Amino acid sequence: MIKTRMIIVAAPSGAGKSSFVEKISQENPKLVDIVTFTTRTMRNGEKAGHPYHFITVDDFKNKIEQNFFVEWAKVHTNYYGTSYSSLEQTWASGKTAIMDIDIQGVATFKSKFPDAKTVFIHPPSIEELRRRIAKRDGGMPLDIEVRMANAEKEIREAPKFDYQIVNDVFEQSYAQFKKIVEELLG
Repeated sequence: MIKTRMIIVAAPSGAGKSSFVEKISQENPKLVDIVTFTTRTMRNGEKAGHPYHFITVDDFKNKIEQNFFVEWAKVHTNYYGTSYSSLEQTWASGKTAIMDIDIQGVATFKSKFPDAKTVFIHPPSIEELRRRIAKRDGGMPLDIEVRMANAEKEIREAPKFDYQIVNDVFEQSYAQFKKIVEELLG
């Protein structure tokens, strides 16, 4: 019996949610990192299926029409969505689904899966978040002001989450995150 079927991790873009989820998924065999679909272009070091299933806008829209996604959203200028089949396969194998999703998707997941547990990752500050995004993306992205405005809105949603962590020093913050996940797994 799975104690917790789903753990949802959300944060502003660049706060570290993907790093936390990727690391814990590699360390804990009870977890499956759910790979979402996106229309955004690949960054350096990415490939098909890691960290996303990269598809065209037309393919994405067809999947919406086919009710393929549990949840989907347009984030900044790209589409992101999570398939029903990825969750069903995870639960059929007796494992817990863990995923990092945009704040927009959390309410949808919670409405469909009220037993899902949620973790919000805070950046140490908006200024640090801006610096991290520029470093990660190889320079300041054109949509940085949109991202910063979205980040401030997302941070205002944090009190609705089951758990909150500030990602200031990665190893210390990750240790807090790992403890929460281990408690949820039982």
